Amino acid sequence: MERSETSQDPQNGYEEDLLKRSPFHLFMTQIQRIKSSVGKGKHQHSSVIQFFRDLDPGGKSKGETEREEIDLSRPDNQNEKPALPASDEVSHNISETDLVSGKWKVKQFMKKLGKKPNSKNMDLNNCALNETDLMELSGLLPFLPELEEINLSWNDFIGGTLKPLTLQLHHVSKLKSLRLNNCRMTAEDIASLGEALEIIPFLEELDLSWNSNIGGKLSLLTKKIQKGSKIKILKVIDCNLEAKDGESLDTAFQYLLELRKLDLSCNKEIGRGFEDSAAHLANLKDLEVLDLHQCCITEEDLAVLTQVIPLLSSLQELNLSSNKNIGMSSDHLLSRLRFLPKLKSVIISNCSLQKASFASLAEAALHLPDLEILDLSWNKCVGGNLKLLLEALKLATAIRVLILSSCNLAAGDLALLALLMRTGHLAKLQKLDLSYNDTVCDEGWATFSQDLAELKELSELDVSLRPSSCRDCGMWFGKLLTALPEMPAFTELGMQRWVFSGPQQKQLEYFNRDSTRNVRFDY
Repeated sequence: MERSETSQDPQNGYEEDLLKRSPFHLFMTQIQRIKSSVGKGKHQHSSVIQFFRDLDPGGKSKGETEREEIDLSRPDNQNEKPALPASDEVSHNISETDLVSGKWKVKQFMKKLGKKPNSKNMDLNNCALNETDLMELSGLLPFLPELEEINLSWNDFIGGTLKPLTLQLHHVSKLKSLRLNNCRMTAEDIASLGEALEIIPFLEELDLSWNSNIGGKLSLLTKKIQKGSKIKILKVIDCNLEAKDGESLDTAFQYLLELRKLDLSCNKEIGRGFEDSAAHLANLKDLEVLDLHQCCITEEDLAVLTQVIPLLSSLQELNLSSNKNIGMSSDHLLSRLRFLPKLKSVIISNCSLQKASFASLAEAALHLPDLEILDLSWNKCVGGNLKLLLEALKLATAIRVLILSSCNLAAGDLALLALLMRTGHLAKLQKLDLSYNDTVCDEGWATFSQDLAELKELSELDVSLRPSSCRDCGMWFGKLLTALPEMPAFTELGMQRWVFSGPQQKQLEYFNRDSTRNVRFDY
């Protein structure tokens, strides 16, 4: 039958036969054989090398031929030469054929998850990984000796399955960053990760945030932190940490001497966990960021922090928000911030500041020349007392963000801001939040608006009212709108729950049409 079909169309048979014998067809056939035979053994490996030698009569050195084979087998067909792992970097020898096969498997694994492979960064954030995926990933680590970052965050089906992965981490000894946010980690996961710390000695970032089961079990990890740790960033946000977890951190601090950022925020049960940590906390001379907001800090904790924080000479960012005792304590932690001249960000929102504690902060701010961000929102005592901060704001020439939301501001406070603007003391300001200050009368807003154009670098302004409020917008709005064209960086104005008259509504609608810039009005 085949002969009759061929005889009916001899030209077609001749072309088909010619194509089968062409160098291009032979070349493509060998490519397919490479893909199908990779990893099957040394015999196929040597035959592939021999094939390429046959294609190049001039001949190539063994090293050149092998590198060419690896490049050709790369699924992305790029010309980059993958680095072969040194014998002391991998616990067992990996043949070049196995390495090629492994790199192909890595690419297929990433492709299945809609990701592109990267020899240094394994980003599998929010990929709905399951136990099978994690087992497959564990088997791929021997082929990723240059890996520096692994992100498995927001995969809440892998809780309780991390041990096989941690046992393979010795293959990626260069690992610097490990993120496991919201993975439903279990006690076994935490313990196995602790055991793995010894085999990833160059780890610099560890993020375990939003794993609610860590509470009460953190010591399974921290007791494994050893002298010489390279960890620079440690985040354990909202993990239901308890006081005893704070105590276990105390033990670890003696070895975390290179720590730059510590974030224990949103752990409401960690209160009283800092009572005995003064000595070790004081050793964190390189700490730049300390975030303890919403940690229910007790008076006992505050006494410790009052001693320790002034000794953190490198501190640049401090967040103590939503800790009521900060503003009510007589220990005057805020007054001691004067000993931290490198501070750039001070966030003390919702701390129940009293006039005395606010005055202490204002006095300390005189010694913070590099201050860029100041957040005093939700502290009612600021209203009517902003004048206490006047001299500090005059000296803070670098300030970019000032947040005074829900501070019970009065007309006099806005007049003070207008004075600072008029005299050029807030020239670098980029964001100003005055929202939820329904206590300001129309006259106050008018005084503020007439000097607003002096803020040439301001991009965001929020004067929204409280969610339960609704108020007619006064004539001051015309002054504010007149100032905006003179502010080249301005992009967003928040005015929620202000009610505009017909003419004011038309002004809003035509502003962007008549202006060369596009300003977003949120109302």
